[in-house]
Amino acid sequence: MTRTLPPVSRRQVLAALAASLAVPARAQSGTGWPAIEARARGQTVYFNAWAGSERINAYLQWAAAELQRLHGVKLEHVKISDAAEVVKRVRGEKAAGRQDGSVDLVWINGENFLTMKREGLLFGPFAETLPSFQHVDVTGKPTTRLDFSEPVEGLEAPWGMAQLTFFADRRFVPAAPRNMAALLDFARAHPGRVTYPRPPEFHGTTFIKQALLESASDRAVLYKPFSPAALAAATGPLWSYLDALHPQLWRAGKQFPQNSAAVRQMMADGELLLALTFNPNEAANEIAARRLPDTVYSFQFAGGTIGNTHFLAIPVNARAKEGAQVVANFLLSPAAQARKADISHWGDPTVLAIDRLPPTDRALFAARPLPGQVVQPMPTLPEPHGSWVDPLEKEWLRRYG
Repeated sequence: MTRTLPPVSRRQVLAALAASLAVPARAQSGTGWPAIEARARGQTVYFNAWAGSERINAYLQWAAAELQRLHGVKLEHVKISDAAEVVKRVRGEKAAGRQDGSVDLVWINGENFLTMKREGLLFGPFAETLPSFQHVDVTGKPTTRLDFSEPVEGLEAPWGMAQLTFFADRRFVPAAPRNMAALLDFARAHPGRVTYPRPPEFHGTTFIKQALLESASDRAVLYKPFSPAALAAATGPLWSYLDALHPQLWRAGKQFPQNSAAVRQMMADGELLLALTFNPNEAANEIAARRLPDTVYSFQFAGGTIGNTHFLAIPVNARAKEGAQVVANFLLSPAAQARKADISHWGDPTVLAIDRLPPTDRALFAARPLPGQVVQPMPTLPEPHGSWVDPLEKEWLRRYG
């Protein structure tokens, strides 16, 4: 039987996780920000970032032009498909004693951040010394200081917010399932019309983590580093749930789509009734691009869905550390965050506390709700500790892969 998280329990979890994070990050040295900006001028920053979206690529092209104009910093987007590739490269360069690394800045979070932090592959702390960090919402969005329940400690700068969100066409799904138990009932009522991406694709992994959270009798263990005993004790109800769900899925759960884009297209084609995303604005983006009809709506589960922050980190052997800090600071600025949050450009939710910005900056975020946007956001459930990701994926593959 699945369980939803009572609001008080969620608050207690977030408070416990964030309690030790209120101490500002230490500065790397006595160097002030004007000196960092001066040293950054003329540097080239190799920013390793996922390149699977035309909108994101276009946004980074805009940012590159602004950084060159305002700061004399050249931003090169090194297009990657998986941040794990970057972790391996930085690890290899460090092992070889290379001080002029090939990566100056990386878009990262989760288990990749945990690996880099544990292996001493990150420069910092630097994040909370950035001038733009003063606008980050560290109280209302505690995951800006927690990455998959691992304290960030200034080793990466928050860049954007994400939360598991589902969408459907109200012509065919007038009433959406509001928790994982209801989703199982929905799948039984509509066999073959529901599915999720195959882990380790992160949307698929997030789906099973959502099921894990809702089925767990004690969530506290999920926010501590993984152990085999904890995995065995905590995941029994999860596998029982998936054993019941899979026969009702597309192709009877014998095959799974490779990614969320495939699920979205199958929904657009009428093959599926539900799709899922980690960007609450994705359906609105797709409607604006006329790839989905304006009868599509987005929703989150009543008890909350998994959410996190994605970050910018600087490897320990980066060549352009000053330039990387200037880039991170610019990408945290109200102007850059507002453009990123704008559906016409990207539609990635901001990490800033909009209500505490100066009026001129706050006005940059003013926009009317669009078709497909989440009407009533639900609570954000913090991610289990990043060390759980790999063993969960391996066990899923052993059972269902």
